Amino acid sequence: MIIATAGHIDHGKSSLVKALTGINTDRLPEEKKRGMSIDLGFAYQELENGTTLGFVDVPGHEKFVRNMLAGVTSIDYAILIVAADDGPMPQTIEHLSILDLLGISEGIVALTKIDRVDDDRLRIVEKEVKNILEGTSLQGSDIFRVSSPHGLGIEEVRSHLETMSDLLEDRSIKGNFRLAIDRSFTVPGAGLIVTGSVFAGKVEIGDNLVLSPQGTHVRVRGIHAQNRESDIGCIGQRCAINITGGQLNKDDIHRGTWLLPKSIHRPIPRFDARISVLSNESKPLAHWTPVHVHIGALEVPGRVAILGQKFINPGESGLVQIVLDRLIGALKGDGFIIRDQSARRTLAGGRVIDPFSSARGRAKPERLVILNALENNAIIEVLLNLIKLSPLGLNFSSFIRAWNLTVEEALVLEESVETIVIKTEDTDTVFSPNHFDKISVSILNILGDWHLENPEKPGPSSDIIRKLLSIRLAKDIFKGVLKVLVSDGKIIYSGSGFSLPGFENKLNGKDDILWKKIKPLLEKDKFQPPVVHALSNDLKMDARLLQKFLVQIAKLDLVCQVAKNRFLLPESLKGLVEIIDLIGSNNSSFGVREFRDKSGIGRNLAIEILEFFDRSGFTWRTGDTRKIIKPSSEIFGNIR
Repeated sequence: MIIATAGHIDHGKSSLVKALTGINTDRLPEEKKRGMSIDLGFAYQELENGTTLGFVDVPGHEKFVRNMLAGVTSIDYAILIVAADDGPMPQTIEHLSILDLLGISEGIVALTKIDRVDDDRLRIVEKEVKNILEGTSLQGSDIFRVSSPHGLGIEEVRSHLETMSDLLEDRSIKGNFRLAIDRSFTVPGAGLIVTGSVFAGKVEIGDNLVLSPQGTHVRVRGIHAQNRESDIGCIGQRCAINITGGQLNKDDIHRGTWLLPKSIHRPIPRFDARISVLSNESKPLAHWTPVHVHIGALEVPGRVAILGQKFINPGESGLVQIVLDRLIGALKGDGFIIRDQSARRTLAGGRVIDPFSSARGRAKPERLVILNALENNAIIEVLLNLIKLSPLGLNFSSFIRAWNLTVEEALVLEESVETIVIKTEDTDTVFSPNHFDKISVSILNILGDWHLENPEKPGPSSDIIRKLLSIRLAKDIFKGVLKVLVSDGKIIYSGSGFSLPGFENKLNGKDDILWKKIKPLLEKDKFQPPVVHALSNDLKMDARLLQKFLVQIAKLDLVCQVAKNRFLLPESLKGLVEIIDLIGSNNSSFGVREFRDKSGIGRNLAIEILEFFDRSGFTWRTGDTRKIIKPSSEIFGNIR
């Protein structure tokens, strides 16, 4: 369990942590000299039940709120500290507001320095504390009276924290590993160490990870979890991780860098969210307000684009797009705080809804409907709603990355929802059966109209069909849709175009008569058809006119031109393709001899046909051998 302190300067945060753990969290010389916390401090307490409590001690001075924010975005438990002699002070209120905006609902209040006041004062301060807790995420939290120097109440706090560590359910180890780096340093003999809170998943020694957003690849050499050497680190722990890598440079690692696997490394320039504006603000939060954004352990300047309205009133919430000055890492559900341009005042906070938002159309009504659907945390329900709202398909790859799903978790999700999946080189896109059927019907209608209007022409190419389609699908996704329709037998791909099953190109009377003379000659020896010159002699016609005619009917897929003067019937080409599939199966290499022997054709013709297969992208030649590099169905479709 990770516990963070919060409260005004000099209210006894570090003293309480020291009393609980025996560790002085003020580690910097300046902190010891000035007697105040400037940066984050860390301490650990091993309990009798074998678990270890991790404490993050945050600075209380208003100048160091940015450091405080770096320590509280991924905690399990909060201790709000209020000095009995002072009572609630400005930073008490701001720290409580930050905890509330982040939705941190598990915690207690430690009323410190009780040795300095009488009982009447204690009762007054307790009442003041209950008043400021009213309406916040920590409303109703227990209040403990303590005096750290005298040890009063310390055992009660320690006992309570131990009980809570048992009662609070362990976080499920789900998702990919994410660690928000808040400190880095080098250790002689070990190398570079990065520390931070684990937001999700687990890490093991030997794992290959990425420093994000810079993209440096590293390997895990060692792990300390909750201040103990370990083979594994996981969510709910603070970890110190020894990393190594060829391009690793300590100067490139800053507070706010993420350590995570390559699969979720995708830096973003903006994200969509819902924010709540603090009720004590004097004026509404306006569109395009410049702010400082605190997310993970990072602070970055940016602007707030209000979506669907002109401003957000104090005490109210609204949808926004946070536009950042530089690329950062963030995923759905990450909590964040925004402060004013001078970084002196907390304005609002919220959680990321969509980390992969677009700059275009961000406030359109249909986009706002999608954002409202994304606010739900029930992943299957969200997925079903988004698919219904996405007639052009949902980018499933971005969806699983935004939700930080592992490969296994994504497969389980995909199998739980009825969809049609279109896989392209970089992206999986999912369609609802209803949306996919509408697209399919449109494509079939386009092909039907084409055949009626162009009976003498081959089926249209994918580019032509896409242009005729009323909706604009991305080119690679559209080709994937066509591939599914071909696989289902709803359309036919002949290598040059698409057609409906049963469609045959019709030649005009004169051309049809000539074709009926040519076809038997090509069928005579299907794998060794005569060259154009020999055909022209048999037909007693000019070789140039015959060549022109054969090229023309090749566009109708009645023949296939495999060389300058050689044409094959589609069924002949199909037979030769099957031979290549056989001798080149299991990634086997083959030469001209194997193909010649299996096909029974001469060496020169075998070479011509193999070179045709090379040009088609079906095979690849290396020296005297070849290999299949793409499935025959992908290159030649359903040869008729």
